[in-house]
Amino acid sequence: MAEHSIGEIAAALDAVAEGDLTIRVSEASEPQAAGPQSLALAMDPRYAGRFSEGRARAAVVWPGADWRAMGLEAAIFAPRGRLAMAGLTHLMDPGPEIAPGIHPMAVVHETAQIGEGAAIGPFVVIGRDVVLGARARIASHVSIAEGARIGDDAMILQGAKIGARVTIGARFICQPGAVIGSDGFSFVTPEKSGVEEIRETLGQRDQILAQSWTRIHSLGAVTIGDDVEIGANTCIDRGTIRDTTIGRGTKLDNLVHVGHNVQIGEDSLICGQVGIAGSSKIGSRVVLAGQVGVSDNIFVGDDVICGGGTKIFTNAPAGRVLLGYPAVKMETHVEIQKYLRRLPRLATRVAALEKLTSGTDAGTED
Repeated sequence: MAEHSIGEIAAALDAVAEGDLTIRVSEASEPQAAGPQSLALAMDPRYAGRFSEGRARAAVVWPGADWRAMGLEAAIFAPRGRLAMAGLTHLMDPGPEIAPGIHPMAVVHETAQIGEGAAIGPFVVIGRDVVLGARARIASHVSIAEGARIGDDAMILQGAKIGARVTIGARFICQPGAVIGSDGFSFVTPEKSGVEEIRETLGQRDQILAQSWTRIHSLGAVTIGDDVEIGANTCIDRGTIRDTTIGRGTKLDNLVHVGHNVQIGEDSLICGQVGIAGSSKIGSRVVLAGQVGVSDNIFVGDDVICGGGTKIFTNAPAGRVLLGYPAVKMETHVEIQKYLRRLPRLATRVAALEKLTSGTDAGTED
């Protein structure tokens, strides 16, 4: 494993360091588990007491920390701990082990254009007219279908599937098992369906008829901007006519489903198990926490933040903070929960009042 001096790490993080900057470390560790080759991570004072349990010589600490009192020989100061963590993990992550060049057990169509410095692992299949950028790293069992275009410095990990005509920008990261460019889930009945009727009447049905579904094929593809990351086992459907789109810098977690024709803006964060139904539009810098659901054909404005489990059935204005099922302003949801917790006491009071009233009425009749 590669080693780095404390001075080198501090320079990479653009951080202030003190002590013996020549100390070399090969791994990051929690203070209590750190060895002499470890860089301990203690960006909060509550971790100060754990150094005695380990053997760290150097650590990343909070500004103003008395690192000598903690038995350290060197320290790097991190005003914003998680930002320092991002830089440090980037520096220390060796990435996937894929041999340079094209593995002899990969299948690459003769018309495919493979960029300089690419590394393509075994059992990879690259189809007709694919364009793969420079320095791409493609792990084993990846499939890239005909006409796909992928920018420079892509990293596509084991078992991911890139569909036909998908366009992806530079510095793309795709975790194992993701599927980009699957057909959309789009069907129609010859007559008005029960679903259409319920949407119009909000629940009222005149009659229930036997119905069959006819498939609407997906002629569009998927377009993804630069610096996008797609999590493991995430699925992104191709558009029906126009492309499904994901903007620059947006990050999708594991097990996310993006339906056909969806548009997601730039620098949004879509967390695990989020489902976005077809033809919805998600703005830029939107955060959808775990298990958020977005109904079809609505928009979620820029800078919206949705708490975990929120279900969005109507348009969400820009900048709104939402929570609940159905989604309401977070402060409204908090008030609703307060009143819900009071319902048992309120029910008891109402029952007592009813009993009292009933007794008074009975006395009057006598």
